[in-house]
Amino acid sequence: MIQLFRMAFRDLGRNARRSLLSALAVALGCILLLFLAATIRGEMRGAIQTSIRLQTGHLQLRAPSYDESKASLAWEDLIENPEGMIAQLGTLPQVTAATPRLIASGILSLRDQSRGMTVVGIDPAAPPNQVFRDGIVAGEFLTPGDREGILIGLPLAEKLRLVAGSRVNLLVNTADGSVDEQPFTIRGIYSTRTPAYDENTVLMPFAKAQTITATENHASLIFILLQDQELAEPVAAALASSNLQVKTWRQLNDLTTQLEDYANAFMYVFYLIILGITATVVTNTLVMAVYERTREIGVLTAIGMKSRRIMSQFLTEAALLATGGVVAGMLLGALLVTLIGRVGIAIPVTSAYTGILLGERIYPYLVASDAVALTIAAYAVTLVASLYPAVLAARMEPVEALHAQ
Repeated sequence: MIQLFRMAFRDLGRNARRSLLSALAVALGCILLLFLAATIRGEMRGAIQTSIRLQTGHLQLRAPSYDESKASLAWEDLIENPEGMIAQLGTLPQVTAATPRLIASGILSLRDQSRGMTVVGIDPAAPPNQVFRDGIVAGEFLTPGDREGILIGLPLAEKLRLVAGSRVNLLVNTADGSVDEQPFTIRGIYSTRTPAYDENTVLMPFAKAQTITATENHASLIFILLQDQELAEPVAAALASSNLQVKTWRQLNDLTTQLEDYANAFMYVFYLIILGITATVVTNTLVMAVYERTREIGVLTAIGMKSRRIMSQFLTEAALLATGGVVAGMLLGALLVTLIGRVGIAIPVTSAYTGILLGERIYPYLVASDAVALTIAAYAVTLVASLYPAVLAARMEPVEALHAQ
């Protein structure tokens, strides 16, 4: 075996430039695929974490008939006495925070301009809403007793040329199916670095949201954060009740998880395309080596070297090329992911709301399983590609090989 590797090193060194270019092709393929896999993984991971922070939490408690797509405010679709339930949730060791939220449809208007918005009533003092407090870029945060103040997102403020202290009208649906319109003062402007959310969401104190929508002592949902998101399923099972529906972050981010599955399937196809191209380079390298060493192969066959041994020789050369390319590709790819993962990749800002919350940047995230799968795939495709030149060499007739020019 040692002799086989020595001969493979020697044979690859005969044309070091060609061997180096072949290994470089494998390395570039690995770098590209590792970076793409990390980017897709980072995009989906970021979307889910952003959704958990802003919209879904790790768990949500809702009335059995509540339908988030309709944002119903009918009392039978809401949770009654949410504060009592939150007090009970606080006794569970897995729960780090729970807070009520009231969600309504509204229209924000200013002079001749108007925008459809989602109005979210929040408890300003609740820990889960610290993300909005930390995101204040102008003005001040809400207080629980504020009856005239709202927060708007930075993208909306820039489009409507609003500043902290500006006065706007807000029309909101109510529990009895009518609408209520009132003037409000913009207390502050926030940014969660999630344009689709910031541009379409108005925040107001929970108590005021209950008053304007005529939903006293009711909430659309209870937003729950856990110590670990993997605890969501067992805690949901413990909270299961005929009087409530319990939704986990996976169920609430079903569209994102489905998209991640499709992206992973697409990546496997892309693996085969890129690795197929790099494998072609390796195949060409070994085929050229076979024709250059035809007489040598004839001599080795004439003195008794088995065809199996000759085949093993070329497969070993392919394994060495794959090893050099994969190791270099993994190291350089991991370095690239680490460097770009610190600063992120800026993505175009869009006002379209697709149900998936993407931030302003994507931060590539490398998962060990992706690196292992790519390594195995690179080796497998390279070795399969080397079978043709290895068989070609092994089947050469000694007499014809010795007379080759």
